[in-house]
Amino acid sequence: MASADQRDRTATVVVVGTLDTKGEEIGFARDVLAAQGVDVHLVDVGVMGDPEIEPDTPASAVAEAGGTTLASLREAGDRGEAVEAMGEGAAAIAERLHDGGDLDGILGLGGSGNTSIATAAMRALPVGVPKFMVSTVASGDTEPYVGTRDIAMLYSVADIEGLNQLSRTVIANAALAMVGMVTNDPDVEVPDRPTVGITMFGVTTPCVQTAREWLEAQGYETIVFHATGTGGRAMENLIEEGVIDGVLDVTTTEWADEHVGGVLAAGPDRLDAAGEAGIPQVVSVGALDMVNFGPRDTVPEKFEGRQFHIHNPQVTLMRTTPDENAAIGEIIAGKLNAATGPVSLALPLEGVSMLDADGEDFHDPEADEALFEALRDHLDEDVHLLELDANVNDEEFALAIAEQLDEYMQDRR
Repeated sequence: MASADQRDRTATVVVVGTLDTKGEEIGFARDVLAAQGVDVHLVDVGVMGDPEIEPDTPASAVAEAGGTTLASLREAGDRGEAVEAMGEGAAAIAERLHDGGDLDGILGLGGSGNTSIATAAMRALPVGVPKFMVSTVASGDTEPYVGTRDIAMLYSVADIEGLNQLSRTVIANAALAMVGMVTNDPDVEVPDRPTVGITMFGVTTPCVQTAREWLEAQGYETIVFHATGTGGRAMENLIEEGVIDGVLDVTTTEWADEHVGGVLAAGPDRLDAAGEAGIPQVVSVGALDMVNFGPRDTVPEKFEGRQFHIHNPQVTLMRTTPDENAAIGEIIAGKLNAATGPVSLALPLEGVSMLDADGEDFHDPEADEALFEALRDHLDEDVHLLELDANVNDEEFALAIAEQLDEYMQDRR
């Protein structure tokens, strides 16, 4: 994305690749970029051989930035070690170039190895910096490469091995897309108002919609994150980067997956960032009645006999038990107790999701009470506890948590 000052200078695209094996292909991408009037900075992350074309940052410098030397990586001959080290080095180089104003966009070309290295560099850059990866593995599971960053991945269709009518077209398209991103100003408005991060799941959508609309009417910018594991991690990362000023963590369902073993876990650091940053947060227990799996036949055999809800052919939900909820409640209480800023826990006593409402599949007052009781028992006194006789999606509950966060935010101002 072109910055305001970039219009007065030539944009620079950093291209990351293994120049010892993909020099021809990367050279072609460089030429397409240069023909469109952008500067190109080649970063060589090849380990085993000499570069086929001249890099701007040599592989030796990348290895050193990754805490090792090119000679030691060659001597070890361990591909996994080399990919990890060069990924760390490429990330450090990319950050350095970006901080110095010498990186407006980043492009990568390659197979699984360079995809791992180049996307490590991309993940080190802020959201909004154009990131484009042409990869042989882009049609599979891309989560390990994309993580929580805005990385565009383009499947190369054929292997990136030599130039032909197919590879030229794909690489040229990627290069031209990058040119478009770094040379055009989208004129996106960046409002000067406090930003609130909100977590949502399908089964907590009414709550989030009501709270979001109310907060925006009070003058807040809101960013809603889908609590699918990656979404929770993305919010945590943006809190750490200072993008988010307050958190309405309606949907903490990722902790059910983390504790029980579902597919949408956000990791053990979920709920840490806001507390460590000391920013205001209001946390609830949205969708902690469920653990997420893929199609029904992918649910691990150890869970046979449990209560399931088929959300759609690709998503199977499993009801959490009283014991699981009690354990999750203790974990969340510990996270909130560690917060250094104002924090409130909001409990919807009539259900934590759409499916936990009276008459719905997951309505289980005993399991809910186990969760609530564990939270009450383990919360410190300085964590404000808000309990309402409402379902999480009732307007009364949504407005109450939004107003509580607004109170904290106003006090901070």
